[in-house]
Amino acid sequence: MDKVVLVNSDNDVIGFEDKIVAHQRGLLHRAFSIIIYNKRRELLLQRRADTKYHTPGLWTNTCCSHPFIDEGYKEAVNRRLEEEMGMSTYLTKYCSFIYKAKLNNNLIEHEHDTVFLGQSNSLPRINKDEVCDYKYISYEDLEQQIEHSPNKFTPWFKLIIEKLDKDFFIKKHFNYA
Repeated sequence: MDKVVLVNSDNDVIGFEDKIVAHQRGLLHRAFSIIIYNKRRELLLQRRADTKYHTPGLWTNTCCSHPFIDEGYKEAVNRRLEEEMGMSTYLTKYCSFIYKAKLNNNLIEHEHDTVFLGQSNSLPRINKDEVCDYKYISYEDLEQQIEHSPNKFTPWFKLIIEKLDKDFFIKKHFNYA
């Protein structure tokens, strides 16, 4: 069974636990989220596969997961971006935050989430076990969709969107090159 890295609020390792047990008990564990944007600064979203054990069929950031026990963030984000989306690009750490959310199936997501950003104009080659759809979307359109249909998006993704530098993604603030 997959293990997650349990952490304290400072992201210091305090142990390891089976992933499903951590989600059943709401144990704070290490996670990461990736947001890819293209040259038009549109965000690449994925819709989680309907077979996922939590939040199936919801729209979310480009990719997210947990680092392996013996893996640093750099290795983890590059590995998982390739596994889920069939993509590779330079990623840079953007921010970290802690959140706790009740999910379907009586699961609790309690994560110390580190967010990474990257730029790519490529179309993904999705892993259909993980992802059932994807789209590039403008920040403005995404905000409207979240406002009108918040239950179509994962709880962590809505928090990430609040943390992004909105001015960076608004089209009127840059030229298409």
